[in-house]
Amino acid sequence: MNQQKSGEFLKSLRRSKNMTQEQLAQVFNVSSRTISRWENGTNLPDISLLVEIADFFEVDVREIIEGEKSEMMNEEVKDVAEKMADYATKEKSQLLRGIQILCFVGVIVSFLSIFNQTKDVSFDMIDKSVLFASISVFIIMAVITLYVTGLLEKFISNKKKMLIFIKIATIIAIVIALLRVILLTTIIGLFFTEILLTKPEVHTDIENYNAYMSFSNNAYEKGVDTVWTKWGMDETIWPAEITSSMKVDDFKMVYYNPWDAQFLGYLVVDYNPTDYEKEVNRLKSYESTEYIGYYSVTKEETYELLAVNADSYQGFVYALTDGNGRIIYGEQIFCNYFMDLAYEQYMPKEYLLDGFNASIDNPYSKAQEIN
Repeated sequence: MNQQKSGEFLKSLRRSKNMTQEQLAQVFNVSSRTISRWENGTNLPDISLLVEIADFFEVDVREIIEGEKSEMMNEEVKDVAEKMADYATKEKSQLLRGIQILCFVGVIVSFLSIFNQTKDVSFDMIDKSVLFASISVFIIMAVITLYVTGLLEKFISNKKKMLIFIKIATIIAIVIALLRVILLTTIIGLFFTEILLTKPEVHTDIENYNAYMSFSNNAYEKGVDTVWTKWGMDETIWPAEITSSMKVDDFKMVYYNPWDAQFLGYLVVDYNPTDYEKEVNRLKSYESTEYIGYYSVTKEETYELLAVNADSYQGFVYALTDGNGRIIYGEQIFCNYFMDLAYEQYMPKEYLLDGFNASIDNPYSKAQEIN
């Protein structure tokens, strides 16, 4: 049993329902920390909960244990594929067999393209020109496939006319394919242009502190429009509010979304002795997660680590202290195993966890690709 794999599977099931860890915890009457440990692979749900979890997500218990959905190939599709492969006779040359395979693949790909464009989409929302091009390519590829496999010989007696038709159809198919390549290149170009033009939002207005925190801005309430959802990460390590007795030395919250939302923030507070002791006790009572090894993070030595919520995919929320009344709250929340944001330009390095590396080519990301 691969607990890490099972945890990632549970996380994907939760995200498919657009639920936060806190919301899922309420469903199964457990703490959000428990959900986090399940998803991090630290622990697995009790056997008494597995059936309830499987029913809730409409999956099999075995799939949760194995960490993936079981899918069996449709026998009818398999049978058709085997018959098509048999059309290539021994008298055909190696080149002709290659052409037959390419044509068959072209039919499947063009069919899947049509299917994906029309799946779960109303007719009014379909791009008619793209759909027409896809159907044209499918028909042309189907005719070419029938021809090179010899099936049209039973219906077409004049092969010279058929050859002319095939040539014309091939030219049309090439033209359509080139047009689609040009369209795709244009879309990609516009995408990268948008990335280059998108700038990070930097906020230092401490008076609006709660508007940036997902636990207090009603981020997941119906009708609430805010970007500060933080991918469902638990931020309750940070203070519930800024009080008059708290001396805020520094504060910054950064939002960047060139494609996927990324969040970076820190809050530095100098507490009076009484409040400092209370806050330290609160943070030490927090059920921290494992964090060493994620994104090359090592054991914290620059400051004393009071609490941490680490996710192997989406980053960190934590609190540090110098032991003299100052507490530093920090967070780096992102996805896809790296940050596009140049985080060291917006956050002092000493406020990052020791060893933290979420650059585009970071070693942790490469290790995940290998795994």
